[in-house]
Amino acid sequence: MLRALDIRDMLIIDRLELTFQPGLNALTGETGAGKSILLDSLGFVLGWRGRAELVRQGAEQGEVVAEFELPEGHPAHAVLADAGLPGGEELILRRVNTAEGRKTAWVNDRRCSGEVLRALSETLIELHGQHDDRGLLNPRGHRAMLDAYAEAEDKLAAVRSAWGQMSTARKVLAQTEAALTSMHAEEEFLRHSVAELDKLDPQPGEDADLDARRRMMQGAERIRDDVARAFALMGGDGAEGALADAVRWLEGVSDHAEGQLEEPIAALGRALIELGEAQDGVNTCLQALEFNPSELEQIEERLFAIRALARKHDVAPDELGPFADTLRDRLNRLDASDADISDKRAAVAAAQATYDKAAEALSSLRQSAARALDKAVMGELAPLKMERAVFQTEIAPGDPGPDGIDAVAFTVATNPGAPSGPLNKIASGGELSRFLLALKVCLTGEDSARTMIFDEIDRGVGGATADAVGRRLSSLGRGGQVLVVTHSPQVAARAAHHWRVQKQVAGDQTLSTVTPLSDPDRIDEIARMVAGDTITDEARAAARALLEA
Repeated sequence: MLRALDIRDMLIIDRLELTFQPGLNALTGETGAGKSILLDSLGFVLGWRGRAELVRQGAEQGEVVAEFELPEGHPAHAVLADAGLPGGEELILRRVNTAEGRKTAWVNDRRCSGEVLRALSETLIELHGQHDDRGLLNPRGHRAMLDAYAEAEDKLAAVRSAWGQMSTARKVLAQTEAALTSMHAEEEFLRHSVAELDKLDPQPGEDADLDARRRMMQGAERIRDDVARAFALMGGDGAEGALADAVRWLEGVSDHAEGQLEEPIAALGRALIELGEAQDGVNTCLQALEFNPSELEQIEERLFAIRALARKHDVAPDELGPFADTLRDRLNRLDASDADISDKRAAVAAAQATYDKAAEALSSLRQSAARALDKAVMGELAPLKMERAVFQTEIAPGDPGPDGIDAVAFTVATNPGAPSGPLNKIASGGELSRFLLALKVCLTGEDSARTMIFDEIDRGVGGATADAVGRRLSSLGRGGQVLVVTHSPQVAARAAHHWRVQKQVAGDQTLSTVTPLSDPDRIDEIARMVAGDTITDEARAAARALLEA
């Protein structure tokens, strides 16, 4: 709810402080007194796009401060949280416009953008009038209004959930089909590569082992003669025989050496053992150096084949085995893809069926609510002297989406049998105002989170019709807060709070002032609205009658 509006140096306002109340608040005054300036100033602090030059002539800058009361659960709290701005029960908007046109805004003393102001304004203010392209005249919002009237929150949530699940299923299917297409494009490569790798069957560490064997075979002829000569020197005709003779000779005389030969004999025994082990090792080497030339050729062929495949697939030789497993897995997935695609398509079909069922249920509710809304609006039009007009909520098939399958538009025909069309295309100014008021009365519940502003919505009507307009505005005000700019005494008389807007000329300056009216002052102001510049006793009597009605 709008609590206060503080305006400084805007157009023809030098300083103005207004405190608003719940219920119906009326702003009255002569044409050109500055009532529209109040709305321009409020729109400025809310970030709306309006007049380019707002700063009062001669002032360095203009400033508007608006104070709102935010109850718990008000949608503005979510906007503040998303923008990282401080919240609370009180919301203070402040915006400054310099004479050069530079604009700066604050929310609760924190700098913010015009975009944030506009997002907040959507939760704070509803402006209705003959140029109301932001509210009821905007067909893009009609479906949401009908859903609110139908209390369709649960069914709408079900549709949105089903839409999300269906979108996810479709995305998964598309990704699977794209991956399958890519795999099919390389199917020949996969099958050839897997067959090639399976045939070669490279083992971990085989490359290093083959390389070592190849190098050994290549060097075997060069080193074998030296190894054989060394082996011969270690045998019975060489070192082994000499050591054995030495041991035999020493053992023959050891009894006469008083024990001094026992240790040398033992050492020679150990040497013979070590020599035997050395002989075994050298012999093994000699046997290894014995190879068939065709074996070297086979080793080189396999080694080169392994390394060629490693280069082909840009992996290390030891990684060929795991790489083959990867290709085999892709090939297996390709072979199993038909069943996988079938499952994904079944999931999409199931999600589509769920969405269709939820959307049909929501559409059915909208159809019922549309008939009820049409009846309610028609009931409101009769007291507004539009009993021959026809209001209809048209529901047509729309593009499926998260909000269902319906396109919703409010249409009117001013006379039975006349063609129907959009509100702002068919109705005249006065008719349009009454259509909007009737529709708003039907669409607004017991409590409204937003302040509703009606800008001369009673233009072109008078008498009993104007009184009916005033009664409905007063009814809307009982559920929240309504501000009305009006020239109708019948409407002004229904207000719980009344302000008079006046234009005064002081010297070479024209200034606009706004004065809250007491009960006696209200009588004179409503009498002026009834009679014009000259207020008669009859006009005052008529004003009292309107206030007491």
